[in-house]
Amino acid sequence: MNRIHPAYDVPDSIEAMLGYWDLELRCRYANSAYNLWFGRSKDDMLGIRMQELLGPLFELNLPHIVGAIQGETQQFERRITLPDGSARHALASYYPDFSDGTMRGFSVHVADITPIKLRELELEQARARAEERAARDFLTGLPNRVNLLNRIEEAIEHAAANRCLAAVVVIDLDDFKAINDAHGHPSGDFVLKTVAERMTSALREGQRIKRYGGDEFVLIVPNVRTQIGVAQMVRRLQTAVCQPLLIDGVPIQLGLSCGISLFPIDGSNPQDLLNKADHALYEAKKHGSGQIAFAI
Repeated sequence: MNRIHPAYDVPDSIEAMLGYWDLELRCRYANSAYNLWFGRSKDDMLGIRMQELLGPLFELNLPHIVGAIQGETQQFERRITLPDGSARHALASYYPDFSDGTMRGFSVHVADITPIKLRELELEQARARAEERAARDFLTGLPNRVNLLNRIEEAIEHAAANRCLAAVVVIDLDDFKAINDAHGHPSGDFVLKTVAERMTSALREGQRIKRYGGDEFVLIVPNVRTQIGVAQMVRRLQTAVCQPLLIDGVPIQLGLSCGISLFPIDGSNPQDLLNKADHALYEAKKHGSGQIAFAI
């Protein structure tokens, strides 16, 4: 059986800080890792007060120190700046020394969890990127229908707080199938991307446009005052989007039909407002290209 060499000091061989503090918060034991973390040798550590060692961290750690003195094991994370200016993420554990009915102090174990925290950060960033991609339409770059009802709910809350109207506008590109059939799907994609760019350029602060699917879009407006104001806004959007577009050298006249529902006139539920705007769009298209209709 192999034995540890008597000269080998196990506590001093690890980078985790091991220490013991009495009830006056004076250090009674420290391994060599304190030199790496705080630039203090084992001899420097003996008798030092925790306040002096920790500096600004002392106030942050104080609730845990009190908890340990009261006999409760503590475990928490902390970011510690090393003497060379670099930083480590630490997992600190305080273990009360309670024996023979007497509280004597507490032992401390502080481990470096920086690689784990960095990995967590990488995973969080990757998750955020994945969620962003999932919520974006791959063709137009616009937000897609993911979280659509949440965005409508936000508009409702804003309008209610500011005592104004919120509008949900379902928009359909007129005769898009004919464009696809006559010029091919690549040209159809070009039209959709152009329409998306023109819509985005025409938006004002607080307004949001999403691709609903196919050639349909949803505009969410959280701050309008009157029905006439909503109609004027939609007409401005139609004017901005429906400029002629050249496809294969042929000018194509674009058209948008729009159905509009209003909070609180047409309801206070996001799904109801969306359904009513969709039905209003259906009514608008009955009357030809480029029409708008309000929910009834």
